[in-house]
Amino acid sequence: MTDNVERKEVHHRQIDLRFFERSDGLFEVEGRLVDRKTHPFRRVLHDCDTPAGTPLHDIEVRLVVDESLLVHDASATLAASPFGVCRGAADTLAPLKGLRIGAGWNKRVRELLGGAASCTHIVELLGPMATTIYQGLAPQRLARMTQPGNDAYKSKIDSCYAYASEREVVARLWPNLRKPTD
Repeated sequence: MTDNVERKEVHHRQIDLRFFERSDGLFEVEGRLVDRKTHPFRRVLHDCDTPAGTPLHDIEVRLVVDESLLVHDASATLAASPFGVCRGAADTLAPLKGLRIGAGWNKRVRELLGGAASCTHIVELLGPMATTIYQGLAPQRLARMTQPGNDAYKSKIDSCYAYASEREVVARLWPNLRKPTD
C-alpha cells in the first residue's frame, strides 16, 4: 500500500491456480504464470523492441494426483519465454512422477529441478500448486480427521496461526489438545 505517492506500473506477474476433480477419480491442479511489461522493452539477444503487454513468460504447469497426494503425472507448456531454448524445460518434470506431496515437497522439487535442471518459474509454481491441492482436497481430509480413532487431526496443531494450540480454533475443535496460555 502506498499513501500519497505517485507510482507507475512497470511489470505485471499474474499467477492463476485451479484445482479440478477428474472423472477417473484423480485430481488435477493447473498453474499458470504470465509476465508482462507495461512498456515496450528490448529482450536479451533480440534486435527490436517487444511491444507493451506482450507476455515475456506464459507458462502452464499441470500435476495429476490422487487423494493420497501421490503425483501420477506432471507436464508443462511454455507458450512464451525469453529464449526459444526455454521451451525444452517443458520436458523436465518426469522426476516428479511417483513423489508424494507433503512435508519437504519444495525442498525435493528444488533438488530435482533446481538450477539448470529445469525452469526457475516452473519450480516457483510447484510450491503454490501443492498448497492449492491441499485446499482442493481439504473437505475430504477434514472429514477423515473427525472420524473416531483417527489421530490425523493432531498434525494440524501448531501448523499455522489459526491452529495454534492456545487459540480458539483448537479449543473448539479439540479441547483436549488446547494448551492454555500463561
